[in-house]
Amino acid sequence: MKSKLSSSLTTRITAVLIAPAMAALLVGCKVGPAYRAPTITMPSSYNQDTVVSSNRPAADLARWWTVFNDTELNTLVNEAAPANHDVRLAKARVREARALRGVSRSALFPQAEAGGDYSRSRLSEHTPNGRLARAAGEPPETDSFNTAVDMNWEIDVFGGNRRAVEAAQANLEAAEETGREVLVSVLAEVGLSYLDLRGFQKQLAVARDNLRAQEQTLALTQDRLNAGLTSQLDVTRAEAQAAHTSSEIPPLEQGRERAIYRLGVLLGRAPADLESRLRPPAPLPSAAPGVPVGLPSDLLRRRPDIRRAEREVAAATARVGVATAELFPRFFLTGAAGLQSLESSDFFDAGSRFWSLGPSLRWPIFTAGRIRQKIRVENARQEQTLHRHEKTVLIPLEEVQNAPLAFGK
Repeated sequence: MKSKLSSSLTTRITAVLIAPAMAALLVGCKVGPAYRAPTITMPSSYNQDTVVSSNRPAADLARWWTVFNDTELNTLVNEAAPANHDVRLAKARVREARALRGVSRSALFPQAEAGGDYSRSRLSEHTPNGRLARAAGEPPETDSFNTAVDMNWEIDVFGGNRRAVEAAQANLEAAEETGREVLVSVLAEVGLSYLDLRGFQKQLAVARDNLRAQEQTLALTQDRLNAGLTSQLDVTRAEAQAAHTSSEIPPLEQGRERAIYRLGVLLGRAPADLESRLRPPAPLPSAAPGVPVGLPSDLLRRRPDIRRAEREVAAATARVGVATAELFPRFFLTGAAGLQSLESSDFFDAGSRFWSLGPSLRWPIFTAGRIRQKIRVENARQEQTLHRHEKTVLIPLEEVQNAPLAFGK
């Protein structure tokens, strides 16, 4: 009899150990499409009309603002990079995406949970169980002490969890590229706002100089009229010219203030914080001697929006695999171990121990088409990311054709 029991126990333990081992042999299987980067056809060169005569090395693009040789502009850019709220928001989203990748990755490992409880209950003496307890001389009140550790491990046979990790990793990389894209846009806006500020200051200086000259001309014309050397028409013309120039000054002052306020917000400050610092006029930065155009293929390495779109395609492709894995069975290894007793005095005795261990399987047999419709949803979303990627490539090509053309002309 003992031999039969020992043989039965050995068979069960062997089955428990072999089931995960057999599943582990299949862990390399991942359902769903394997990701391949989208094929992009790039022109070999730009249109001849867009070629800039004095091109600069591509390395200058990383710190493009330094070509203006303006100390204040360099300082503003260095302050905006860590302080701008859009940049800080993008960094927080990167941290969120990194944490979500960790959440997805945790599904690949065993999960354990500990718990315990105590309860005191009383049986009704007018129920079958209460009558049996009374007949046996047992009290109707009982205590129950229980503590246990539960374990659950999904053997990722068909790769659904690993596809989810792939999608989370691609989402993290897309968030990082989004952060770079935001930084590029913010620094560009800082540069444009600063050039606007110095431009308005230069126009104000010219307008005020013109107004002073025109007011002097008006005074001389009035003296000539008093001396009978000219007509009232000449005086009226001089007055109109001075009044017109005077009317141009308030919009220029408004533009100057708006540029200062915009720079304040871009640097993460109150709009007027930089007013005392930037109000004094300064020379307009000299024009850049050239722009680093490079080749069309350089855009794929330079533009974070293109790299972000490509990572979004990768994430969408992985999610197709996650949805496809729901068609197949899921294998689990579950177990529990702990202590259980009706008396606190013998709770920690060897006799209070209990445990269980065994594999389990879950397989959706009938879902009324829900899983296959979900796969179609993810396929459609992947197609959308492919179209967005193609569009994202075309827009920079258009911009790099137009910008050097305007610069050169």
